[in-house]
Amino acid sequence: MINFTPWDQLLRQYVDSQGCVDYRTWKAEQPQALAEWLAQQSRLELAADADADEQLALWLNLYNAIAINQVLEHYPITSIRPKILGVPNWIAFLWFFLRPVFSLGGKRYSLYQIENTILRRNFNEPRIHFALVCASIGCPLLRNSAYLPHQVRTQLAEETTRFINNPKKVHYDAASGTLYCSKIFKWYRQDFLKVATSIPDYIHSYLQTDAPITSQSPIRYLDYSWNLNEKAATEDEKSKSYVSKTNFP
Repeated sequence: MINFTPWDQLLRQYVDSQGCVDYRTWKAEQPQALAEWLAQQSRLELAADADADEQLALWLNLYNAIAINQVLEHYPITSIRPKILGVPNWIAFLWFFLRPVFSLGGKRYSLYQIENTILRRNFNEPRIHFALVCASIGCPLLRNSAYLPHQVRTQLAEETTRFINNPKKVHYDAASGTLYCSKIFKWYRQDFLKVATSIPDYIHSYLQTDAPITSQSPIRYLDYSWNLNEKAATEDEKSKSYVSKTNFP
């Protein structure tokens, strides 16, 4: 049995209902707690015929925990794609996603590998894209509880509904008849088209609106923010001086 309780407790303590993470307090109070939980998971012996929902919950939690842990290791930062002299630092950005940082079953995994060679390849489940959070504002909101094997499909439905009904991620402009949506629908278009005839149809199946959205509705993609999904500091905290790093490596 996989023990998700330590990860669940950390999420409940340091992530609010809007998916914002109190990185500063987390790092000050329990800087090694998440790394220790990840180390414990790396010693798991996951059977090839393990329950599909257990595997799905495990890899979703691992992806999010690894992303958050990378931020905690290098905090304070303001973005996972920092800028130097106004130019995006692609080395740091690729480092965040492509560097193998987690071991399981004798293999090393990066965030990219977990997403693309495990979750997307092994599960016909496009709703994972509303659960995977790379610590950016443009991502889905980070759920402040762990994904659990016996609840994971229901939890994915909840996060998909929350994402699609968040006007910062999806909204319909009645005047122009245009559907505005996150670039997640562009980047992973083929995943959504496995279960729907079009992106507007997929969105409409979750969007709680009477808007006349059809498969022919024009789409425009919203800007994607790579800024950190950090909980806003209090005025007292803002008054304290601290240096913000601009690079990961």
